Amino acid sequence: MDDVFRALADPTRRSLLDELFKEDGQTLGALEQRLPMTRFGVMKHLKVLEEAGLVVTRRRGREKLHFLNAVPIRLIHDRWVSRYTEPWAATLTGLKRTIEEQTMEKVFEIYIKTTPERLWEAIIDPELRSRYSFGLAAESDWTPGSEYKGVHRESGTTILEGENLEVDPPRRLVQSFDALWSDDVRAEGTSRVSWEIEPMGDSCRLLVIHDQLREEANGEIYGGWPQILSGLKTLLETGEDLTTPGSLKYAHAAPGAA
Repeated sequence: MDDVFRALADPTRRSLLDELFKEDGQTLGALEQRLPMTRFGVMKHLKVLEEAGLVVTRRRGREKLHFLNAVPIRLIHDRWVSRYTEPWAATLTGLKRTIEEQTMEKVFEIYIKTTPERLWEAIIDPELRSRYSFGLAAESDWTPGSEYKGVHRESGTTILEGENLEVDPPRRLVQSFDALWSDDVRAEGTSRVSWEIEPMGDSCRLLVIHDQLREEANGEIYGGWPQILSGLKTLLETGEDLTTPGSLKYAHAAPGAA
C-alpha cells in the first residue's frame, strides 16, 4: 500500500492515470503525446505505476497497451471507508464507472498470498465463490466446452451463464459471459472473462481480463470486479468474508444487483 501512495504523490503520474481514466488501453506513444515530457520520462513514470499495481500492461500484436487498474484503490477504500462515510465516497466510484463505460476491455490485477491450487479452488468451488462474489455460486464440471451457471445462493436464480472456453488448472480459465439479471444487461450480449494465475514466490498474481465488451457497455457488467477481487484476497489471506458497505449491500441485494 505504501507503493500506491508513493506513486500517487507525483503529479505527473496522476496525470498519466487521468489520461488512462479518460481512455483506457493506450500505447506508450499515445501517452507520450499527451504529456510535455520525453518518451524516457513517461516510461519511468509508467514503471512506477506498474510496480504499484495501478497500471497493468497487455500485449496486443506488436503494441503494448496500458490499463488503469482500480483494485489497489479499492483496497485502500475497503481499509478506511466506513459504512458512515460510504455515501461521501460514492461520487468517486460513480465517476470511475462513468469513465469505464467508454472502454471495450477492462484489466484488473491483484496479488494474493496463496498457492495457485488454492486460488483455482476458490474460483471454481461454488461455496467459496459465493462468499466473495455477491452470493453468486459458479456451477460447472469445469471441462473445456462445458457450460457454467452463476446461481444466486439465497434465491436459487440463475443470473449469469456462459461456456468454459479454456480450462487449464491451476493457471488459466477463459469463459464467455452472459449477464441475465436485467433486460438492460441481457441486451449487451456475450462478452468474455479470462482468469490468469501466475505464481510469484509465496503469492500469486491474478489478472482478470473482461473484454469483447460493446463500446459504452453497461457498467453493471464489469463494475463489480474490484470488490469481487478484494473479497477473494480477504477470504484466502484471512479466512474471513469482506464486510465493507458495498460488499454487504450487494450480497443481500436482489439477484444480479451487482
